[in-house]
Formats: sequence, C-alpha cells, structure tokens
Amino acid sequence: MSIPELPSSELPVDESQARKPCSTAEKLARPIVNFLGQCVPGCLPELLQTRQQARLQTTALPRTRRTAARTLHFLAGALLLTSALPSFAVEPDSDWNEVLQEARGQTVYFNAWGGSDRINGYLGWVGERLKAEHDITLEHVKVADIAEVVGQLEAAKLVGRDENGNVDLMWINGENFASLKRGGLLWGSFAENLPNARLLKDSASMQLDFSVPVEGLESPWGGAQLVFIHDTDTVPEPPRSAQALLDFVQNDGRFAYPAPPAFHGTTFVKQLLIELVAGSDAEAALSMPVEESDFASVSAPLWDYLDALHPQLRGAGKSWPTSGEMTRQLLDDGELDIAISFNPNEASAAVRGGQLPESVRTYVFDKGTIGNTHFVSIPWNASAPAAAMVVADFLISPEAQARKADPQYWGEPTVLDLQQLGDEDRSLFEAVDLGVWALPIGAGKVLPEPHASWAQALEAAWLERYGQ
Repeated sequence: MSIPELPSSELPVDESQARKPCSTAEKLARPIVNFLGQCVPGCLPELLQTRQQARLQTTALPRTRRTAARTLHFLAGALLLTSALPSFAVEPDSDWNEVLQEARGQTVYFNAWGGSDRINGYLGWVGERLKAEHDITLEHVKVADIAEVVGQLEAAKLVGRDENGNVDLMWINGENFASLKRGGLLWGSFAENLPNARLLKDSASMQLDFSVPVEGLESPWGGAQLVFIHDTDTVPEPPRSAQALLDFVQNDGRFAYPAPPAFHGTTFVKQLLIELVAGSDAEAALSMPVEESDFASVSAPLWDYLDALHPQLRGAGKSWPTSGEMTRQLLDDGELDIAISFNPNEASAAVRGGQLPESVRTYVFDKGTIGNTHFVSIPWNASAPAAAMVVADFLISPEAQARKADPQYWGEPTVLDLQQLGDEDRSLFEAVDLGVWALPIGAGKVLPEPHASWAQALEAAWLERYGQ
C-alpha cells in the first residue's frame, strides 16, 4: 500500500512563534500533524487548543526545555490523531502477526461445493476449530457449481463493487481460476505468505493450475485423481483403457458418466481425449490455449469414440447421471458395474459409510488418469481477507490435512509433503487407515490436465452434439 505524500504547508501559528526557529524534530513533526489534520479535520481545533494551553504552561521553562516540550506536544498531537484514524486492512504480504490480529472476530463466507455430507461435516469441524483458536466465524455457503459464483464476481466488478464483497474465500481450480485471474478478480499473491505453505509438496500441479501459472493467487487444499470403482463380485477384471471400456460396454458391461458440464463428466471426456490423441501431433495442443489449435481436428477422435460408446451406455445416451456420486449410488444399487470418482479414497469412505459393499476396489487406467490439485482463493473485494488467509492456512495445517485424509471424515489425499513434518504430525497420517478399497498410495500414473480453456470448448461441443 503506497503512503500519500505529506503536504508541505504548516499549521497556522502566531507571529511570535513563527519568527522563532524550529528544532529538527519540530520540522519533522509539523507536516505529519498537518497531514493527519487533513485526514481527520474534526480533530484539528482540539489539537490547536491543546497546543495553545501547553504553550502557556511552558513559557516559563528554560529555552532548551521549552523546545523539547514543544516537540513533544507536536508528536503527542500526531499520535492522538493517528489513533483516531481507521486501521488499514492487511495486504497479501503483511506480517503474519498483523494478519492474526486483524482476523480475530471476523466472519469468513466460504463459497464451496455443498453436495457431500462428509465434506459439509468436515467444514463444520473446521469452523469449530477456527472459532476456538482464532475467534473466526466460518460460514459455509453451499454452492452447486462454483462457476456461478465466478459469474457473480464478474458482475460485481462490472458495477464497481470493489469492497465489502459477499465472498471471502472460495474453492476453485481449473477454468474458474483462469477466468478469475484473467479478469483481475483475485486479491493478490497471498498463498506464499501462509506459514504452513512451507509444508506443501513440490508439485507441478501446485504451480500450474490446468497449465495456468498459480503465482500465489490461490492456496492448495487437496489432491485428486480420476479413478474408477468396480465390484469384484460382478467385474473381477475391469477395463483399463479407453478402448477396453468401449469393448466392455459393447459386451453388455454397464457403464454411464455424468453429462458435461458436470465436473466428473467433463473430466471423463478430457481423459478420453488425452488417451485417444496420445503419441500424435495433436497431443501437444492440449497444453496450449484451445484457440491456438485446430479444435475440430484435435477433438475428432473423441467424437468418433463417443458416437460408438453412447448407444451402449445405461440410458443409451438419452439420460445421464447427474454427478459422480450418483454413479456410485447406481453401482451400489446394481445398475452399473463401474462408478467414477475424482477421489482415490472415495470407495473407502463409502464402504465405511455403508454406501458400497466391501467387495469394491478402486483402479485407474494402465497408462494413467487425469490428476490435479484444487485450491482456495480470495476475491479482490473480500470483506475479511485477513480471516480468509487464516482459514486458508489452517486448511493446510497437519491437523486439518490429516483429518481430511481420513475416510471417516472425508478421505482425500493430502497436499503436504510428509517428509517435511515432525514425528508427531507425521503420526497423524500414519494413523489413517484407507483399507483395501482405496487406490493404494502412489499407485497409478497421474496425467496432467489440458489447458483450462479446453474444458469450456469441449463442454460446448459435447452439448451441441449430445445435449437434449
């Protein structure tokens, strides 16, 4: 934050005082008092009256003591006016103690997906911990699609609502982050200022969000990878490639995926495209903005594949699951043989919750599946950025990350480098039992996401071809 120049004019004084030379300290103090007086003009008469009374009381003092007294009066007046000024909000790189001090008593409106009871329950626990430790109130604003919140922020920017916004923290990544960054809708590079950031993994997916540089504008919160869940009682050997999946459904295997723009559906479509163009000239295009490529040519193998796949799906390409969670429910109901998730530990949590049988297992395609990091970020007009920073820091604390990794509470892979933790913090993760139902830690190659711009282009093309 820049500091305005101090005005050069001095406060009015009587002629006898004006003819007397000023001490160095007085010369420094007078412009400060004048500047502060302009900031808070209502305090100026009181300051002048106080100065006049003090002058009468010090006229009998020796000359050197009178000079010192006058200097103290100027500085006292400056301090008095300073205390009347409103405090400035912290900046993204402010000292952490200042952040903690300003955050106390604030309320953070955290806009995050609200479609999971486990996630909602976990955030309830986060709110309890923040209230007890920092006197911060966390309000989970449950949203179905964070893109809607991005649209609200874009509208607020257009009408000039640059402060007192109603979103303090939001759960984002991918194209939504790209839109916010492109529109200048993020507060600043705060993430590297968080004390717990030193514990994060050294991962490319935390530096590039769908090929878009993060630059500290969002803080990592969780890792994820596209996985498939199957029931070993009905499908002991599941399909482990795009071609094998097509063969599977053509031989009466039961499968379905959510229709884009539902997140899991869009991710599945991107997964197919990555695998179908692998090794071709089109592969490199996926890491670049979509407008720099020949979209029709690059995506052609995908549409050929889906044209063959859709008639064989549950619903025959006419009806679709609404979410990845719905595919899990359909698997439990015996209507599907394979479910989709973006959480390698989803099956463990579901088995423990009685939502899937113990015979299920998790797997990925042999050549890998898409994985990424999701983040939290602070909009440029947040009402409580200091408290939002404290929330973001707590979310990547060993305590919060270990609980998040436990399938009993959420069951999502951590973004922390466990080798950076002390023995006590590491033991929190060692106590987490994922069971046999989750994807084994470190199993399965992780494929990078295409550039963020590909998601919207693929969704639009998919809806044009297959939308009802």
